[in-house]
This record gives sequence, C-alpha cells and structure tokens, in this order.
Amino acid sequence: MPHRDLEQLTRHANKAVLEVAAFLRQESTRVQPGQIEEKHLNGLVSYVDRTAEEMLVERLGKLLPEASFITEEETVEQHRTADLCWIIDPLDGTTNYLYGLPHYSISVALRSGGDLLSGIVHHVPNNELFCAWRNGGAWCNNEPIHVSQRQTMRQALVATGFPYHNFSRVDAWFRVLRTLLAEGRAVRRYGSAALDLAYVACGRFDIFFEYGLSSWDVAGGALLVQEAGGRISDFRGGNDFVSGGEMLACNTAVFGDMLALVQEAFEQE
Repeated sequence: MPHRDLEQLTRHANKAVLEVAAFLRQESTRVQPGQIEEKHLNGLVSYVDRTAEEMLVERLGKLLPEASFITEEETVEQHRTADLCWIIDPLDGTTNYLYGLPHYSISVALRSGGDLLSGIVHHVPNNELFCAWRNGGAWCNNEPIHVSQRQTMRQALVATGFPYHNFSRVDAWFRVLRTLLAEGRAVRRYGSAALDLAYVACGRFDIFFEYGLSSWDVAGGALLVQEAGGRISDFRGGNDFVSGGEMLACNTAVFGDMLALVQEAFEQE
C-alpha cells in the first residue's frame, strides 16, 4: 500500500478510535458489578469491551472492506491467516478501567502478511493519540515522537507487566526483574502493554519487556516503537514478537544489553 494511502488510512482510523474513546469515557462510571465477568484468571470483561470492539469493527470495516479482523473479545469472525488484517484491543487495561484507575487505552494495528502497516494507541484518559504508519514516522497528537537517547542500563526506566494467568515462566521473569531493580533506574508496572510501548516510542520509558502477551496487546504499539527509532524482538532476538507471546522493546542504545539479560534468564527455563 503506498505511503500516502497508509497515512490517510491511519488518519481515518484515528477518527474511529476517537469515537470509541468517547464511548469509553461515557461509560466509565456506569458499569455495575453485575455487568463484570471474569473470562479467565484475573482477566475481566464487561459490555464496554464488547460494545467498543463492535464499534471499531464496524467503522474500520467500512474503511477497508477487504480486511479481516483479529480481536480480543471475538465479537467478529477471526481470520488469523488472512493477508490484510486489523488487530484490535478495544480496551487495554480493563481492570484499571473498571477500578477507576485512569490508565487504559485503545490499540489498533493493520497488518499485511508479516508486516505492520499502521498502528494506533490512544491513551483515553489523557487524550493522547499515538499513531504511526510504515515509513511515516511516529506521532503523538500530530507531533513527531522518538525513542529516548539514554545510553546505559543504569539510566533506563523500565516497564513490564506482571504475569497474571500464565505463571510457567515466572522464575525467569523474576531473574530479569531482580537484575533491573539493582542495575536500572527504576521499574514500573501500569497495566496496559499498549501504553507501555507508546511510552517507549515517545521516550518516557527506555525498556519494555513482558511475556504472556497476545497480538492485540502489542501490534499497534510495536509499529510505534519501530517508527520512532526503537528496536523490538522476541526474547531470542527474533521477529516473532506480535504473535509469539513475548516482547522486548527498547531504545537502540540499551537494546543489546537488555536482550543479553533476557536471553540468559529465559534460557534457564
């Protein structure tokens, strides 16, 4: 898809995301305890997630009728092998949302084969709209963004996610965390992987690592980091970071040291 077409498509998709964000804000104080379900261990969902997803599917489907969908709440038929595909998380940080913590987002990506073409992450409470399109740079509220220039692990502010239903690799995760607590600047866990990646892209975080991820958690943010000049891989240094369930994202200066740390820790599994 030509660069100019991708830019225009992303800008139209941004409008759809902003409409859904207005719905999330509207409903944020209306969800009742009886309307909340636990779909798996520590994984909550409500009518808000499902309705927001349906709204995104309807709007994005009009923009690109030939594209299929991969969505968290599976309100539409999934086509994981389709060539042109929207990957959607209508509410990343559902627990934060339902508990009144103002840190949640909408994540949207467009993928063609193995290539990410467009990525959007919207921090709804802060009204920050992060977006990128392939070879078009990364942006926040129409201003260009770039990963940080901090040069060492000692300077690095790290984001991660706690394992919350898959504890099979938690010992390796703790080995990485223990080193980062001793040798990094600080570690944060905010509860939205999409926003963690957006924050790497704009230089607020220097490092993000997590396992137990799904493609809708990270696809939008992954392109943001890449277009903002950062580096992304799986824990082996490969490219299976969207569907492989694990991700490392960093600025370029600390990527090598962080990858070595993660590889050593997880090779002991």
